[in-house]
Amino acid sequence: MKAASPFSFPVSPALAAKLARLGLHRDADLVLHLPLRWEDETRLTPIRDLLPGQTAQVQATVREASVAYRPRRMLTVSVEDAAGGVLGIRFLNFYPSHLKLFQPGESFRFIGEVRGGFLGLEMVHPRFAKAGADTPLPTQLTPVYPTTAGLGQATLRKLVARALAAPIPDTLPGEWLAELSLPELESSIRLLHQPPLDAALSELESRRHPAWQRLAFDELLAQQLSLTAARQQRRKQRTHPLPALQQLPQAFLAALPFALTAAQARAWTEISADLAHPHPMRRLLQGDVGSGKTVVAALACLQAIENGMQAAFMAPTEILAEQHYRKLAQPLAALGVKSAWVSGSQRKAERNAAWQAIAAGEIDLAFGTHALFQEGGAFARLGLAVVDEQHRFGVGQRLALMQKGSEPHQLMMSATPIPRTLAMGFFADLDVSTIDELPPGRTPIVTKLVSAARRDDVLARVRGACHAGGQAYWVCPLIEESEKLQLQTAQDTYATLTEQLPDLRIGLVHGRMKPDEKQAVMAAFQAHEIDLLVATTVIEVGVDVPNAALMVIEHAERMGLAQLHQLRGRVGRGSRESVCVLLYETPLSELARARLKVIFELVDGFEIARQDLLLRGPGELLGHRQSGLPMLRFADLERDVALLEAARDLAQRCLSHHPDIAARHVERWIGQRQTLASI
Repeated sequence: MKAASPFSFPVSPALAAKLARLGLHRDADLVLHLPLRWEDETRLTPIRDLLPGQTAQVQATVREASVAYRPRRMLTVSVEDAAGGVLGIRFLNFYPSHLKLFQPGESFRFIGEVRGGFLGLEMVHPRFAKAGADTPLPTQLTPVYPTTAGLGQATLRKLVARALAAPIPDTLPGEWLAELSLPELESSIRLLHQPPLDAALSELESRRHPAWQRLAFDELLAQQLSLTAARQQRRKQRTHPLPALQQLPQAFLAALPFALTAAQARAWTEISADLAHPHPMRRLLQGDVGSGKTVVAALACLQAIENGMQAAFMAPTEILAEQHYRKLAQPLAALGVKSAWVSGSQRKAERNAAWQAIAAGEIDLAFGTHALFQEGGAFARLGLAVVDEQHRFGVGQRLALMQKGSEPHQLMMSATPIPRTLAMGFFADLDVSTIDELPPGRTPIVTKLVSAARRDDVLARVRGACHAGGQAYWVCPLIEESEKLQLQTAQDTYATLTEQLPDLRIGLVHGRMKPDEKQAVMAAFQAHEIDLLVATTVIEVGVDVPNAALMVIEHAERMGLAQLHQLRGRVGRGSRESVCVLLYETPLSELARARLKVIFELVDGFEIARQDLLLRGPGELLGHRQSGLPMLRFADLERDVALLEAARDLAQRCLSHHPDIAARHVERWIGQRQTLASI
């Protein structure tokens, strides 16, 4: 039996597949599939009035058409309008049927960009349609929609018009719209699909028009409703409360050679109070590189252990996960805490032994990578899961770890600070603790931008720093040659530097080395048996060598702001003057130039993250979190802060007093797509 179409009109399976690539599965999706831009096809321009660079529409008759073979195969058409103006038309990609179509005497309308050609003005690959003297012109601007291969504008326009044939009921009451000074939904949508001739195109294209504001608000409201509902749902769940008994945490604090900063103490107070609740904690602990998040996470683990529960500490890379293990296992063992290490690269017998001890309840705290949530392992009584660098893990991976226990508390950590608007927009289902100050004694890092043409100067600086008793990093973005990106590889760099700096002890570490090899190199570097460490970005997070005060980053123009800031944070951890040299290749793209300017001028991770949001959008900062919630199509978190705040307030009121309105609104905007209610 043939499955019914999800649309209200017949759609072939082939067409449905193309629409699905655009996220269009039902009438409501087509209604909200808004134009990228609009073209004015309501007027004709005489050929004699055309100017190079202008996009225009002409109506003309074919004089002649032929296929040329030099300098390349192309179809050339010469056309003439009623006033005698002549225009050349060129098609570089065409079918034999095109030559038959453009018969002398046939009349067409052509729309395209006018260029100055060798024989006069021309259009290359214009859009065209047959038209006679009595063919009417459109009376409205023509929408141009986002599309995909094999799906033309004409087809999309017909489908959207069919979806728009039905009324568009508003999900929000009129008095709410008046309170928010927003227009009706139906009039806004119809105006954006078919703007009148007198519409201000600049206002439409910049998305400042009230119609865009209405759609941006509705999108933000659906997002806030989904996230707020997830938070409320979590509050109804039950888990083991972990009250603050304080013996183990206080003993750990007393053994530290430093006192917590005020920001660390504030974050710890918030987390400790959360753990005592009977509903599962979902808290994000964010702070700049080196702000001391690991110590706070260790205190949370101790509070869980003190209540007779187990804790898991998960990190995205083996270097980082093992460093957490080596840094914390020994001081925690002095308090009677038993720790274990679980990694996918371990020998099977070793890993099985660790899981047996964890399952038997003999281990209090398990450290590891994604191996902690893979099948086959089980916790006896998991009470808390700590997830470091949370944006590197997918929603499904974090859920898998959660399922190892009975709704355990979860503490996610991020050294990529989340800008305020992003936190409000995409992390509204979480509680957020922020460590916004660095421990005293951290050495300021000087950032230098150096062209790759001055590589010899950089080599001299590295040699000088190492001869003075210091150590240095040399970071490369790739570990093997790529034809697409002609970047210096780590292996080649290692070989070159070994030849150029024979007086230095040089080591190499990259992600494809075996774990014991990586650990051996890192241990040698920490013990100052290596002067210069050549590395890929595996050292981006967690590596702590106070004597290493110089870092050189190759091809810095290729890296994102968050990654550059993380890498830079590997120096400045001791008493030596710390320098980060960003080597770049010219010419620089506009985006690369903007990124390097930001990282050169700023050291505050929160401001760097805000600039990253402006330059790149939220995807990089969100990481895999976006797999649980649709990315924003119409709203802009920086531009629409006022709308976001209004949506957040209305979401609270709507869920409390008007759940039916909330359900209708989320269904329209998110539909059957996964929400974050289960996280």
